Formats: sequence, C-alpha cells, structure tokens
Amino acid sequence: MSLRSIAAAIILAFSAMAPAVAADITREQTLAGLDSVFEKFMREQHVPGLVYGVVANGQLERVRAFGVQETAGKAPVTADTAFRIASMTKQFTALAALRLRDAGRLSLDAPAEKYIPELRKLVYPTSDSPKITVRDLMSHAAGFVTDDPWGDRQLAMEQAEFTRFVAAGVPFSRAPGMAYEYSNFGYALVGRIVSNTARTHYSAYITESILGPLGMRNTRWDFHAIPSGQRALGYRWENDAWVEEPMLGPGEFGAMGGLITTANDYARYVSWLLSAWPPRDGEESAVLRRSSVREIARPANFATVLPAAEPGGCARSASYGYGVIPFYDCVLGFHFGHSGGLPGFGSNVLFLPQRAVGIFAFANRTYTPASRAVREAAVLLVQSGAFPALATPMSPALTDMAQAVARIYSSGDILAAREQLAANMLLDQGVALRNARIAELKKELGDCRLANSQASESAMSATLAFDCEHGVLKAKVVLAPTVPATLQSLQFNP
Repeated sequence: MSLRSIAAAIILAFSAMAPAVAADITREQTLAGLDSVFEKFMREQHVPGLVYGVVANGQLERVRAFGVQETAGKAPVTADTAFRIASMTKQFTALAALRLRDAGRLSLDAPAEKYIPELRKLVYPTSDSPKITVRDLMSHAAGFVTDDPWGDRQLAMEQAEFTRFVAAGVPFSRAPGMAYEYSNFGYALVGRIVSNTARTHYSAYITESILGPLGMRNTRWDFHAIPSGQRALGYRWENDAWVEEPMLGPGEFGAMGGLITTANDYARYVSWLLSAWPPRDGEESAVLRRSSVREIARPANFATVLPAAEPGGCARSASYGYGVIPFYDCVLGFHFGHSGGLPGFGSNVLFLPQRAVGIFAFANRTYTPASRAVREAAVLLVQSGAFPALATPMSPALTDMAQAVARIYSSGDILAAREQLAANMLLDQGVALRNARIAELKKELGDCRLANSQASESAMSATLAFDCEHGVLKAKVVLAPTVPATLQSLQFNP
C-alpha cells in the first residue's frame, strides 16, 4: 500500500469532519519549532544520531535528521538511515497474531500451550493458577518476571535453543492473570505462536503480510543484511565517550524487539495504523481490518495512574493493549504508543488518533529515553491549535433533534417538542422548572439560532452551539436508546 493511498484513505475519512485549522504558516512554524526540542534532547542525552518524524492526515509532514549514524566516519543520519526500533517491534507481532485470529487460525483466549506444545510442561506457581492464554502473553499478564535487560541480550537465540529453553520450564513471578508485568520472553512466545500457526517463521510472516503490502522495503530483521552506509551503529555513553555496542540477532527474541527500519519506511506504518480511525463504512485494508487495528490500543489489563508529566502537568492513566500502551491525560486526551530500548538504541512513538497525528523518534544510544522528547513534541503540536481534534459529524438523528432543541429555546417551552421527549424527561425535571431556566437564558442571551457548524461526541450525543444576540449558548443533548430517536437529556448553558 503506497503512502499516497494511505493518505487518500485518511483524507477521505476525515474530509467531512475536520474543522478549519490555523493558517498554514502557523502549522509549518509549529512543526519547525520541534527541531529545537530534539536537538536539545540529543545534547542532554549524549546521543550520536537521531531522526524524528511527524505524520499528519496520512502524510509525513516533517522529518528531520541530526547527528551521525556512526562516530568513526561521521556519516550523517538521514530519513533513510536504518535504526533498530527495539520493543516498538511488539506492535507488529501483535498485529500478526490478530491477522491470524481474523483468519480463524488462532484464538486469543485459547491456552498458549495449544500452539506451543513445550508449554504443556510448565509448572504453575499455585494449584489454582489458570493456564496462560495467548491474550495473557500479548498483554503482559502471563505472570513472567520483568526481564529487561536480560531479554535485550537474547536477540540472537536460535529456534532450536529457544525450543529447549521453553521445554526446560521457566519460573513465574506470580500466577497468570494477576497483574501487568512486562515480559520480553512473553512476546518471544507470541512470535513462536505466530510461527507455528502461520507455518512459516514469524519474521517471514510479518514481512510478507504487513511490511511488504505497506511498501516498507527498507525494514529488515537482520542488521548485517543492511549495507553499512545505510545503517546506524549503536553506542552507549560511558566515561564521557561513545562505546560501540555489539549488534545481536536475528533470532527468536526478535519478535519482541528485532525490527530495523527507517523514518521514511516507518511513516508508512504510522499512516496506515492511523487510517483505522475513525470507524466508518468503506473498503478495508488488505493487511488487516480496521476494527482489529484499533483493538491493539484497547486496554487489555490492569490500569494505573502515572505521575504528572511535564510538559502538560497532568497525571496520565495507562494500561497495556497489544504491543502498545493506551494513555489518557488532560493535554493529549486519548493517545497510545510504545518505547523501544536495546543496547545501542532507543526509540518512541505516540499516536493521537483523534487528531490523525503520529510522532516518532529513533536514536542510536543505549536506552535513549526518546519518549521525553516525543511527548514534548506532541504537547507542543496540540497546544499550538494547528492540529485540532477532528470533529465527528452529526448523525441524522442528532441533526433532527437539533432542530427540536432550537424550537424549544425559541418558544421558551419544553413542550414545543413534546413528541420527541423520552419518557424520563418530564419526570426528571418538571415543565415549569425547565421553562423558567429557558426564560433566564433568553433574558441573558436574547434570541439564538443554531450555528452553521455543529459536531458531536458520538452518534447519540452532542453539545450544540447557538449564536445569540448577546453571546453563545451551548446545549448538551443525549438521545435515548429508542426508535424513533427521543431526547433523554437536555442541558442549556451560556
């Protein structure tokens, strides 16, 4: 799938939804201002080289590269420099599992031992422990111990060795299904499930079914198969100097962190993933249906609250989906992403689906905390006003109800739309009290008319805007689950 095709799909989906944004120059200036964020981050974190990208409305709107891909020859980083993205690989492994699930070849709620026979020998920590499911592995709830940085050094483990490792049994941190605990080993098992189910190695399956169709031709699993002039070497900062890290893999643990990609390639993936929002009618992607793509960002296990993050200064809720972490906070709203960290590399991506925006960064220093710079960039984009949340169009039922609400206000009488009131409306608050409230508002605001542009929160609720003689009126409307549509809640507010 070409980047142009992905962009066209997103633009078509959002064309009737997106309100006018700030002038193009504001958008361009906002994007240009991100350079200083990443340059400052590089200096403070002693990063040899970095590339970042911003995808918006299906296009790579900005990509900038800084520093060097290797310190000896000083070859500069470009948008086509290949970086290892570490645990950002987990998204691809999860998507592969969902693709097999959609094909009827895999059940997420089946015991994982159905697909990996060696797991039948597991000794569980308690007699009442449930068997590990595929879903447990995909959401880090299998009960295995957090294995950073041990797992990061296992990328080269071969198939036979991995089989022996699993068959020998592994210790548990806790009973399955009791808590979130990040496990690279768990995602190596997801990779084995994909391999056994697809009857081809997970890397081949992901390449053929996801990377190839998306046109990600410069995304690989074997670092040494990439020409030396096109790849970033990895370094750690030690004793005020960069020390080159060994390059591991490919192997069985690559399912948790083995992908190597470029900014230009990865932008295709970000565009495609965002094109799954919003839900809509229309042709599906050949890679994976939109509802299954959206599934990776659905919280699958135990939620937590993260401390207030700067910039933005508000706490975030966090959980784990499938290969990504769904967040919600007071600045970015709903968003999701994932970091990647391996010896020599650090990366991060954030998706803001309600704005059709994705931001990512790759760097070649061990465990670079790229999430700090990526979040700062995301906050700047949102607070600029140049990347507004995409409006949801009014459903036919809400459009009709808006006219009824306009009649109610104009007449000053809730009974002007008697036939469209749900059974609870006049029981919850009487006619006299509702009409008295409307009279107060008419005295304050004067005559009002529906604004030309309206948007909704869903197909069943909206905050209607009215232009008035002396200000603006908002009307919060919620429909009842009835056919035909009726009004279960109406709140007027100046």
